[in-house]
Amino acid sequence: MSPRGGQSYGFPIYCAAWLPLAHILKPDPPATDADADASTPSPPRPPMAALGGGGGEGRSGVPNKLVVASLDPTVPAGEEAALCPETVVQVKTKEEVPYRMAVHPRGDGVLCAFPNGCRLYRWESQEEDEVHKLALEPDQEALAELKDVGLQLAVSFSGEGSILATGGEDGHLRVFKWPAMGSILTEADTKRSIKDLCFSSDEKFLAVNRSSGPCKVWDLKSSEVVANLTREAGEIFGFCRFSNNTDSSNILFITAMQGDYGKIISWNTTSWTRVGSKKITREAISAFTVTPDGALLAIGTIEGSVIVLGSKNMRALVTVKKAHLGIVTTLAFSDDSRTLLSTSFDSTARVTSVGPPKSKSTSIWPVLLVIILAILVYYCMQHKEELLAMLPL
Repeated sequence: MSPRGGQSYGFPIYCAAWLPLAHILKPDPPATDADADASTPSPPRPPMAALGGGGGEGRSGVPNKLVVASLDPTVPAGEEAALCPETVVQVKTKEEVPYRMAVHPRGDGVLCAFPNGCRLYRWESQEEDEVHKLALEPDQEALAELKDVGLQLAVSFSGEGSILATGGEDGHLRVFKWPAMGSILTEADTKRSIKDLCFSSDEKFLAVNRSSGPCKVWDLKSSEVVANLTREAGEIFGFCRFSNNTDSSNILFITAMQGDYGKIISWNTTSWTRVGSKKITREAISAFTVTPDGALLAIGTIEGSVIVLGSKNMRALVTVKKAHLGIVTTLAFSDDSRTLLSTSFDSTARVTSVGPPKSKSTSIWPVLLVIILAILVYYCMQHKEELLAMLPL
């Protein structure tokens, strides 16, 4: 049974991402002269998301696959959005389950991390009944540098798509220029696996969290470490994401578990000092993301809950308890920062409408009341003798 608002796809979902359709889909063929006058503009394509996962090796009967699903355009306005149960694309990955995913922001394809290495799937546009259909095909020659390297627990393209970074279960960090795959930096640490990594929006920094120790920040131009962000007593770092401030500066958010609490810590990216820390939940944090505009944060928990917070004060704006019946595996905000995609081991993908944080508006009535009272007080002071004379003393 799927939780309310979730769409089940029949396999545990480990990874997911929204697709940059403007860079992927070709426009539909123009109408012919014969029906140009009668034709109407085609409606915009609904947003689409890629989902990956499966049952793993063995004979569980649960397939391993990579699928693409679109938002359901039949959902009435005002109701909660949802993904369609029917998929647009299905790619079976045989005995290999996609554990992690990185979608190239300029449409170069979908990178999937499998137990033994990575594979790139290229977008193909197939014509059917004069409408372009989307397809994914494996590129057998790409990513030779990432074949047979073991499971990569973190994979990410930079914001402009010019850099690719992967972090292995074996602790090996690899950073490449894209698409040439020339090495920018590499670091092997066989004692500490990589849990998460992220790029700053200006592609200047790369933050890397490992299973223990500090968060290490690399300068990608010099390939040198510029900061080691240390943990306080009892903290265990989890996920990391850079975010933009309104003044175009960056801030780094890191999730951490400390005792029974899941917290979010913020860091200044100039001085690399802590500027904030707040306990958010008593459930372990299993997923984390930030909106493209930096206004919102979202966490998912091992209990299936989803919480959306304002990035400035970290106050909860939306809380969905038991959004999923299992661990939340992935969170992803849409490009307009208004829609949150969450997925889970329970085979469901859920879409939550959040919107940007609303500024506190001051009602005009309290202001008017103060003005009126001030006028009355002033009038009474100016006409005190006449008012006293009117009293029935």
